[in-house]
Amino acid sequence: MPLGIKIVPQNNQGLVETFGKYRRSVASGFHFYLPIIQKIRTVSLAMEPKALPNYSIITKDNADVSASLTLNYHVTDAVKYQYENTDSVESMAQLVRGHLRDIIGRMDLNEALGSTAKINQELTIAIGDLTNTYGINVDRINIDELTPSSAIQEAMDKQLTADRERVAAIAKAEGEAKSIELTTKAKNDALKATAKAEAEATRTRADAERYRIDTVQAGLSSADDKYFQNQSINAFSELANSPANMVVVPSDKTGDLGQLPIAGKLLKKGADL
Repeated sequence: MPLGIKIVPQNNQGLVETFGKYRRSVASGFHFYLPIIQKIRTVSLAMEPKALPNYSIITKDNADVSASLTLNYHVTDAVKYQYENTDSVESMAQLVRGHLRDIIGRMDLNEALGSTAKINQELTIAIGDLTNTYGINVDRINIDELTPSSAIQEAMDKQLTADRERVAAIAKAEGEAKSIELTTKAKNDALKATAKAEAEATRTRADAERYRIDTVQAGLSSADDKYFQNQSINAFSELANSPANMVVVPSDKTGDLGQLPIAGKLLKKGADL
């Protein structure tokens, strides 16, 4: 029977089957086998990416979120990978989904949306080494998207808008209150300044009047009888020139009227009549 030739590529492992039963593993390279009786399967040991499509998860506060993640894995045990599971990759994906659903299900929506790094870390620890189960090791997990449902997103947008409007209203009210406070303070300062200026002016006028009175009193205290007689004569002259034609003279001064030329003429005129 002619021999068959099988080349196992680099970073692959060959699985030799005889009549469909696994017999041994071979490394990468050039190998012979018996056609019909034997078969060599190749299993890649290289790291491969796996994208898990969006699926729904319910958070602790009953919010519906859509999760999307990618992971990198590689085969660590080709025999377990090939023969002990119908689809090791899908089994691995289901395990990742289950752990992710459990982790997010213990979080509130806000906590979950802001904790993707923490979720990645907990998910990596939860999965651990899958070699003994699926012959696979997950090297890296990354959550690409964690998006609330459209209804929740709409409610969050409304809440965000309301919060922004509330903050704007508070800022506007505070600004108006500050403006009123500054305006009131400016008016009060102006009133105080005006009152102070008026008080200073009143004090200045009072000081000037006091000085005038003091000066007059000082002058009068040093004046003699001749000064007062002269003042009386001037007063009589002004009264004589007034339309009233009446002069009021103190009783103790009537004897002196004759000494005044005008008074003498008036008295003579009265005697002739």
